[in-house]
Amino acid sequence: MARRVVTGLLLLEAAGLLGALLLYRAMDRSQDFRYKMQKRFPSILEVYYKSNEWSGIHGIRENDQMAWLSSKN
Repeated sequence: MARRVVTGLLLLEAAGLLGALLLYRAMDRSQDFRYKMQKRFPSILEVYYKSNEWSGIHGIRENDQMAWLSSKN
């Protein structure tokens, strides 16, 4: 019984990790997707920006803001 519970928890954790990876890749590849995320889930987009800044990748937030401002005008 305990083994089934642990296996289930590990599978859930693996599914969550895979989902987070797929979400990160989608945000990393598409500025339009990041715009949708900004409108729907701004806190998740903030985590994306912070994780990139912590890893030494700077300027994504600024590039997005400039592109979104210029597209509105």
